[in-house]
Amino acid sequence: MTRTGEAKAASLQSASLQRREKSATAFRTISEAADELGLPQHVLRFWETRFASIKPLKRGGGRRYYRPDDLALLRNIRDLLHIEGYTIKGVQKLLRQNAGKTANLAKSTTAPEKTEKHGALDAQKRQQLEAVLGELEELRSLLLGDK
Repeated sequence: MTRTGEAKAASLQSASLQRREKSATAFRTISEAADELGLPQHVLRFWETRFASIKPLKRGGGRRYYRPDDLALLRNIRDLLHIEGYTIKGVQKLLRQNAGKTANLAKSTTAPEKTEKHGALDAQKRQQLEAVLGELEELRSLLLGDK
């Protein structure tokens, strides 16, 4: 490829990237929302069946368009499930308790409730589990003949 051809390709690529960037208030398709959240599209569809508050705008042919508020809610749900360790039922309960609130759900709970809801480990339990894990690894190596 010649230098002018390379320059044109780079120019087209940067123009293409600029077109893909949307404003913060723009609606997102399911693929854009999934990419932004780092989740597969089928997870977003599944969450729609489990969380009544997720209601993307649907156009002809069932195409989904997510509003900025929808994305904020999906981010909260993702964080609660994947980072905070809540179950789907736990998140559903939080959504019912905080109906109408747009604040971050993860920050709206108190520490004792969070621990109770998803069974966070204290330091002593963690040490006990690590000791058991060490013993299991030793047994595994003995059974496999590793030394």
